[in-house]
Amino acid sequence: MEERKDKGKYPVVPADYKLLEEIGQGVSGLVFRAFCVPLGEYVAVKQLDLEKCSGTLDTIRKEAQTMSLISHSNVVKAHCSFVVSQHLWVVMPYMGGGSCLHIMKATSPDGFDEPVIATILRDTLKALEYLHRQGHIHRDVKAGNILIHENGAVKLGDFGVAAFMFDNGDRQWSRKTFVGTPCWMAPEVMEQINGYDFKADVWSFGITALELAHGHAPFSKYPPLKVLLMTLQNAAPGLTYERDKRFSKSFKEMIAMCLVKDPTKRPTAEKLLKHSFFKSAKSSDYIVRHVLDGLPPLWERVRDVKLKDAARLAEKKTSTFEEQEEKSQNAYKRGVSGWNFDVEDLKAQAAMVT
Repeated sequence: MEERKDKGKYPVVPADYKLLEEIGQGVSGLVFRAFCVPLGEYVAVKQLDLEKCSGTLDTIRKEAQTMSLISHSNVVKAHCSFVVSQHLWVVMPYMGGGSCLHIMKATSPDGFDEPVIATILRDTLKALEYLHRQGHIHRDVKAGNILIHENGAVKLGDFGVAAFMFDNGDRQWSRKTFVGTPCWMAPEVMEQINGYDFKADVWSFGITALELAHGHAPFSKYPPLKVLLMTLQNAAPGLTYERDKRFSKSFKEMIAMCLVKDPTKRPTAEKLLKHSFFKSAKSSDYIVRHVLDGLPPLWERVRDVKLKDAARLAEKKTSTFEEQEEKSQNAYKRGVSGWNFDVEDLKAQAAMVT
């Protein structure tokens, strides 16, 4: 189904949307495929539980409004938003391919081929370049937030933890806690010493490149504290395994440029777009033929992941550490965002680790 270019005004009455299957799950709510009755088209409805959201209603409304003002072919835009009981409903385009994470779990558990990766990353980087130019930091770039339309279009979504850097009232709100998903989080975001800027997204972009290449992010099997320690203490990850010989030198160089611990030495999104690696990127039709063809419907893939996770937990009696690891793995597979950590508490825990 092609994206409709001449869109009418989306209604703000819940009765005008027929909720269908669940297609996504996050810390603060669910996402459903829905049918917009007045406009006769399928959309995605994200239901954010306001009682579970850490931000104020004013902050959440501001984020929703920001999403509605965004206009770029590689960024998911909110059509409208409105409050229903204790939930904020955000109406967005329906991206029938789902996230790159769900597609990998269904068809490519060991990662995509390089031309597919180059195509996905090029369009994601275009989205970041636009957002950074507009003053936004995404702060949760990962395969679970890169969505693919049925026509092969690649779009960066989920601004639930985005920050608008030019709004002085909001710039300092995350000083004591950091938000995002730990495997993809830049070292300077974890340290919270000198603050961070747009370059934090470039680090996350590099981690996402590894995720698309391997089928999982570095350190994805570990609990949050372990991820924090490994990110800060270990050398930056890269395409250094024996199995990575299949990847080009250009791809490895591009990732290495992103995963530099000193953010001042990382390229901007604009500069990174000029890297030779992205010359191998293909068209949307290529994504349809090599990624989407033969995929089961999105809701079936989401259901299967949930069933497998539930079955594994039911069969396995685990220790406390194993339970933590299992939860981290399950959260990763769903692409869940919204880890909130108290930095001082984590540092205290880290000091006790031998």
